[in-house]
Amino acid sequence: MFGIGMPELIIILVIILIIFGVGKLPEIGSALGKGIKNFKKSMNESNEITNQQKKEEEKK
Repeated sequence: MFGIGMPELIIILVIILIIFGVGKLPEIGSALGKGIKNFKKSMNESNEITNQQKKEEEKK
């Protein structure tokens, strides 16, 4: 219902190109990729800690 469609994505990309220029796009992309990677890593670590705590509670 409130999803972002293809026309909206194209408009957003054009605005980003205008603001940052073509030269900065690789830097922005790599920074965004690193941020997503770190977020996923922290979520996995959090899940592992939670699972370990549950296992320790079940042993008691």
